[in-house]
Amino acid sequence: MTHLKSFKSLLCSTVITATLGLSALASSNLYAHANHDHNSSALEQAVSGEHRSAENKARDEYRHPVETLKFFGFTPEMTVVELTPGGGWYTEILAPALKESGKYYGAHYPDTGEDNYYSKSRKALEKKIASNDIYSEVVLTDFVPRKASEIAPEGTADLVLTFRNLHNWKAEGVEQVFKDAYKALKSGGVLGVVEHRLPAGVAPEKAAGYVSEATTIKQAKAAGFRFAGASEINANPKDMAQHPKGVWTLPPSLRLGETDKEKYLAIGESDRMTLKFVKP
Repeated sequence: MTHLKSFKSLLCSTVITATLGLSALASSNLYAHANHDHNSSALEQAVSGEHRSAENKARDEYRHPVETLKFFGFTPEMTVVELTPGGGWYTEILAPALKESGKYYGAHYPDTGEDNYYSKSRKALEKKIASNDIYSEVVLTDFVPRKASEIAPEGTADLVLTFRNLHNWKAEGVEQVFKDAYKALKSGGVLGVVEHRLPAGVAPEKAAGYVSEATTIKQAKAAGFRFAGASEINANPKDMAQHPKGVWTLPPSLRLGETDKEKYLAIGESDRMTLKFVKP
């Protein structure tokens, strides 16, 4: 009889433990699902926002902003640094998505007062940010190509992003940028890279504006990063990379004007590598 009571007690405890475990698992799954929906909602609202022009929205087809940022692990609570935002295409998405709970740094070329591309680009970005309250929490920092730059306070960033910039900085510049990103990131922070991809076996001089994926991974590892994976989100198998005016032959630049315009519109925007690196 004693053995039977012990067995019943053990059985009851096992059932309770299993039930509690399943309940905890269900709660965890519900939280993860809710958190996923929260993250997606913040991005999708920003992408569909009225502050974005129809012209910029039309490029979502090629740039896949929601999918790209999800691959990099974006959440609205993060501190995010975008390197050289340029005209602010991604700023339009990141700034509102981060406004309530996160932080957005735009690390851009400084305005030196000179009549050059860098100063003009900075002024244009500042004008854009001042044009709408949706950018009221944006912080601009100074980024100087091929020189050490504090793109954000050291060890504060969760995510550093660069979109289609590496070809402008050349090898020396990329190496320094990756060092700057490493310094700005927290341990466990992510460096996300999107860049025009040089096809294997094609000489760089025959494909202006395209960059080797293998070389980029090697450079990031040299800066201390761990390669965490690649995505084909921004791949375009129609792009063979060897064009008369380099990558700028393709849309949106269309450097050849009306010459073979339909041909290049049919190809679409460039084939791009999408790489994720982690600071140990």
